[in-house]
Amino acid sequence: MATMTGTSNSRAGLSRIACNRLQKELVEWQVNPPAGFKHKVTDNLQRWIIEVTGAPGTLYANESYQLQVDFPEHYPMESPQVVFLSPAPLHPHIYSNGHICLDILYDSWSPAMTVSSICISILSMLSSSTVKQRPADNDRYVKNCRNGRSPKETRWWFHDDKV
Repeated sequence: MATMTGTSNSRAGLSRIACNRLQKELVEWQVNPPAGFKHKVTDNLQRWIIEVTGAPGTLYANESYQLQVDFPEHYPMESPQVVFLSPAPLHPHIYSNGHICLDILYDSWSPAMTVSSICISILSMLSSSTVKQRPADNDRYVKNCRNGRSPKETRWWFHDDKV
């Protein structure tokens, strides 16, 4: 049986670059967390659980939700997978299975983005919503995602620039 020295099992799936970047982001988060978010501390660098609280004066004011952020081996060259844990907020771009239709999580990802910038974008998306409803194709999409399909396997069509 092979043993790894100097790394914990939770980091086995991350490259050294990803580990260094995430540790840097974690320190930055602790010093300057984005407003409305709390990182739930675990010893797993590859999966962050983040609590988000809806901004005052919006449809989601004082409501709390949890985001699960899973980092790929080659983060930040590759985007993290970000989903809402159940129950996901009722929103035109958030599916009942927690998948989020937001371009920066997929096609528009840039290695310059951070967990904080993702959180701010998600909160902005929530804050600008004028209705609490699921996407029109929610049931069909969720049914097609059974068996644990990742939202990163979806071919998203970004067409609504109002929400």
